[in-house]
Amino acid sequence: MEKLLKIIGAAWGAKKIGGGKCGCIGTIVVFFILYWLLGFVFEVF
Repeated sequence: MEKLLKIIGAAWGAKKIGGGKCGCIGTIVVFFILYWLLGFVFEVF
């Protein structure tokens, strides 16, 4: 369940941040960065 929430959160954030401005590669990079950061957030909780 934790992984699913991380994926959904990272995908939503990548679409909002990288959608249209950075192109496809930028959106993918933002997705991986957000997924990595959300890992630290879920460890705290």
